[in-house]
Amino acid sequence: MVKGTIKIDAKICKGCELCIIACPQNALALSPNFNDKGYRYVELISNVCTGCANCALVCPEAGITVYREPKPAKKPQVKVE
Repeated sequence: MVKGTIKIDAKICKGCELCIIACPQNALALSPNFNDKGYRYVELISNVCTGCANCALVCPEAGITVYREPKPAKKPQVKVE
C-alpha cells in the first residue's frame, strides 16, 4: 500500500472542512485549537494517509502540502532452470 503524509499550514487554514470531506481515508479533523486569525484549523489525526492529494486539490487557501513515500523497488525474479 502506498503511504504518504501531509503538512497543513495552520496559519492560513480557515477551517472550511473541504479537505476533511475530500479525504477518502478519514485522516483529517478540525483541531480544538485556533490559529492567529481565530479559525479552527485542520490537522492530520491518523497515520492512514496514502498521499492521494485530494485534500490539497480542494483547499482554497493552497495550505496543504502532500508528501508520498516512494514505492518500494520490485525485486528481480530469479529464473530457476
